[in-house]
Amino acid sequence: MEDLLKVGVITTTHGVRGEVKVYPTTDAERFPDLEYVFLDTGREKKQLYIQNVKFFKNLVILKFKNIDNINDIEKYKGKELWIPREEAQDLEEDEYYIADLIGMKVVTEDGTSVGILKDVMETGANDVYVVQDAQGKELLLPAIHQCILDVDIEKNIMTVHLMKGLV
Repeated sequence: MEDLLKVGVITTTHGVRGEVKVYPTTDAERFPDLEYVFLDTGREKKQLYIQNVKFFKNLVILKFKNIDNINDIEKYKGKELWIPREEAQDLEEDEYYIADLIGMKVVTEDGTSVGILKDVMETGANDVYVVQDAQGKELLLPAIHQCILDVDIEKNIMTVHLMKGLV
């Protein structure tokens, strides 16, 4: 399991006082409760303390302490923001962190290998799991109870039922 979980990506700056627009990869309402995030600079994970949080359309606007100029933050466009797992929100039953699902082995109920879960597409109605087989072909599985039978985080295995029309 990952020690850090991605919560967003800096899309651009906002104004000239060091604020940034962030595309959230978690529930946007979570940001006011965060004290700090780790900025992945590409070379290191730099801890930044959050001074202010605002919302604009589907984005979160963050102001970090001690970053008061657009020039100090502009170089981090496109960089990811992370939090420690222990700071993450509690999950409901049948909810998982995407970071825990990526790389998971996917098998059918009879144990036949389907492939490896490569991505999760968040569509609104339900997530869609992107599974890649040994030949590199992608299979899209809806994250619904009729299709996803079991997720075992400890064993890193997802058991699925391949519904008619999916294969």
